[in-house]
Amino acid sequence: MARFLRWTALAAAAALLAAGCAGGSSGGGEDEKRPSADARPSVGSSRTARAALPAALTRQKVDWGRCRGRADSAAPGSEWRCATMKVPLDWSKPDGKTIGLALIRARSRGSGGERIGSLLFNFGGPGGSGVATLPPYGSTFSALRERYDLVSWDPRGVGASEGIRCRDDKDIQAAESLDSTPDTATEEEAYLSDAAAFGRGCAKAAGDLLAHVSTTDTARDMDLMRQVLGDTKTHYFGISYGTELGGVYAHLFPEHVGRLVLDAVVDPTADAVGHAENQARGFQRALDDYLKSTGQDPEQGTAKIADLLERLDGDPLPTSEGRRLNQALAVTGIVLPLYSEQSWPALTSALESAEQGDGTELLALADTYNERDSSGHYGTASHAQRVISCSDDKQRPTAEEARKRLPEFERISPVFGDFLGWDTAGWCHDWPVAGQYDTPEVSAPGAAPMLLVGNTGDPATPYEGARRMADELGEGVGVLLTWKGEGHVAYGSGSDCVDATVNAYLLKGTVPQDGKVCS
Repeated sequence: MARFLRWTALAAAAALLAAGCAGGSSGGGEDEKRPSADARPSVGSSRTARAALPAALTRQKVDWGRCRGRADSAAPGSEWRCATMKVPLDWSKPDGKTIGLALIRARSRGSGGERIGSLLFNFGGPGGSGVATLPPYGSTFSALRERYDLVSWDPRGVGASEGIRCRDDKDIQAAESLDSTPDTATEEEAYLSDAAAFGRGCAKAAGDLLAHVSTTDTARDMDLMRQVLGDTKTHYFGISYGTELGGVYAHLFPEHVGRLVLDAVVDPTADAVGHAENQARGFQRALDDYLKSTGQDPEQGTAKIADLLERLDGDPLPTSEGRRLNQALAVTGIVLPLYSEQSWPALTSALESAEQGDGTELLALADTYNERDSSGHYGTASHAQRVISCSDDKQRPTAEEARKRLPEFERISPVFGDFLGWDTAGWCHDWPVAGQYDTPEVSAPGAAPMLLVGNTGDPATPYEGARRMADELGEGVGVLLTWKGEGHVAYGSGSDCVDATVNAYLLKGTVPQDGKVCS
């Protein structure tokens, strides 16, 4: 079943960072009279009084070698090397069973005193593979490599780190035919039955791991990674869901916060339903901006698209490959190009084709989002996304509660409201493991200043969340940089101002004025 609740389209990595790093200069940082990102003294708290971890974990030596499956890592002079790091399966039992986390690294080009340390990347999801994502976008972060080792990893339950596959390709494709906005009792029963079956498949595949893939678990993994990599502070670049992970890390380990950038910021004050409402607003806002760019009235253009989706609910469109484009797949196909303004022309072409009775282009966009290749094989990022989200979210809305909220969701967005409203009930329905919290705790008193980048046109993590994250982190900790742009993620998306500000912070420790705006 096609889903886009949560924060980022993992299959749309190219849309997130395709523009590359414009110029790569650190720009103007030396003359800004702002405090250094490393200048704030750390303040002790009860969170810092932890039992020492076993030396077998903190002093482990990871063996960096050729990356399996990456031909370029074997080439002479290749920059990418991979390794496996051991972490406790259960952080309440650090002396117990361990699992392996897959890491990837490109060493800094700096030498001697120029090198700052490691810069960790999480590309969102949750469930994104850092091992797969970082190398294709290494050029985007080229300026940062002058002073940092670029490091990413597959979080627990993801990819090469005990990745979880909850169902096979045949069952995934069968689920895509279900109605994600049920109109009858029979459709609703099928929708919820499929959701429960997905959870059972995850439990069978993951075993004991299913209870230990939360954001808190991964934040603790990050701090162990800091120690194994030999860093006294954690320097971090979190994107989309990676911003929530960064906030949770800062709350747990404020004294270890170095230079942290949070780009495309998640609203930490929103619960599961609140996130769905935020995304309904964000995607509708992006759709309105797209429609304006094509000379259409947003209200009329939205009504036209909603009418198309209504027709597809009962009469899916044919495609060139023989599959049918149903309502849920069409919505997914519309969602994908809204992540990047550069993809808007593809949306125009796909919608025009659909209006003419051909669903091929929208289906291709949906397949990209759903990680379906030409052979019919699906990736597992969406599986990890759901497993991690349901480990975090305590809220479990019922179908009755979802139905009561539908009018409000439809008011927010006639195109996306129904899907996101129903998704609140289906996403973690009858999940085998209880969630941890309604909203994550991200307060980080005593942490060094952290740079938050919010984009006013972001569909998946609407701009308002960046200010709320800054407020929750605490006074003097969250520093907000605003970009008046379109798409999901600001850094590397064409703004010299954003790139220069982020580079100055990471490379020189220059903290911009809170509230700085890049247009």
